[in-house]
Amino acid sequence: MKTVDILIKNANELVTLKGQNNPRKKSEMNNLGVLNNSSIAINDGKIVDIGKNLKYNSEKVIDAKGKTVMPGFIDPHTHLVFAGSREFELDMKLKGLTYMDILKKGGGIVYTVNQTRKATEKDLLEQSKTRLDNMLKYGTTTCEGKSGYGLNIETELKILKVQKKLNETHPMDIVPTFLGAHAVPQDYETRDYVDIIINDMIPKIKDLSTFCDVFCEEGVFTVDQSKKILEAGKSQGLIPKIHADEIVDTGGASLAADVGAISADHLLMSNDNGLKQMVKKGVIGVMLPGTPFSLMMKNYPSARKMIDMGIPIALATDLNPNCWTENMQIIIQLACFNMKLTPAEAITAATYNAACAIGLENIIGSLEKGKQADIIILDCPNHMFIPYHFGINLVKSVIKKGKIVIDKQRN
Repeated sequence: MKTVDILIKNANELVTLKGQNNPRKKSEMNNLGVLNNSSIAINDGKIVDIGKNLKYNSEKVIDAKGKTVMPGFIDPHTHLVFAGSREFELDMKLKGLTYMDILKKGGGIVYTVNQTRKATEKDLLEQSKTRLDNMLKYGTTTCEGKSGYGLNIETELKILKVQKKLNETHPMDIVPTFLGAHAVPQDYETRDYVDIIINDMIPKIKDLSTFCDVFCEEGVFTVDQSKKILEAGKSQGLIPKIHADEIVDTGGASLAADVGAISADHLLMSNDNGLKQMVKKGVIGVMLPGTPFSLMMKNYPSARKMIDMGIPIALATDLNPNCWTENMQIIIQLACFNMKLTPAEAITAATYNAACAIGLENIIGSLEKGKQADIIILDCPNHMFIPYHFGINLVKSVIKKGKIVIDKQRN
């Protein structure tokens, strides 16, 4: 009998998401590939076998009777590295001030930029590590992390270097994104700052980033400016992403299709023509339901319509000082309650499609032989409990690259 590092047995539900090489669309998002009363074997960091009544020797056998076993959550849109907090903005929101109102009063991105510029690399490393620790406790095993709270080359590089160090030292994997085009620094003309991003920043950060993102929004960067930045990133090997149509319809969805972005994120206000172009180009729509929740907005992205149109949907936290959550479970819950996704669709969006949104679907996002063993064990009998039993942490154990990094099974 072969020996493996870890054998998880008797899972009430083993949610595999097995069997597809492309982002899941339409009815495919409800296909979780669930196996009942099944087991999964892990060796050398990889999944080596899945099925019923597996016969392996192992010093570490986990009995998952009555529990749900599934891929670790993947968070494809976070602003991981920043300094300070903005809890004072809650009173402003309660008084009816909008995001742009708060920005004009010295809050918002500008406030966090000032705090982040002042912070040392050590400060940023410590604060960001705490966030990663919290993410891991709630079952996230991989995340994307953006720069964007520097808005000058020194601090943008500092943020990306902190992410690189965290990626080397923390159990979680972090995929880096350059977001120098997050806002326009004070005392700069937008056109001048666009030139700085293109000519100075992108050449210097290209080796520290996988993606290039831009906040295409009214009063920030126009479609034309955003396109120039994303095309400049492409010329340096950076894959385009875009903050699209979050507050007003700027045509960001169309731009995402035009530049061949891997994803367009937010999409609260996108028009149907832009969404149709995303379908044609296979652009993934990353939904961030925590953002309208934290901004106290009435509208949420039209995820139900997007799924019906054929846009593959992913979910993310948008972790940042304005939407401070490290918990993908609550994002799944908001997606179901406020965007009308089924539990299966939301889980697909938080795992396999989320992996697609950061280009890692061949490595993570589903439980299949040969894939990296990023696995969570939930204290619930089936996947439908994730949105149903809200307000608690359902995660009992987290396995990352075949190693147990969170273990509440003993409690």
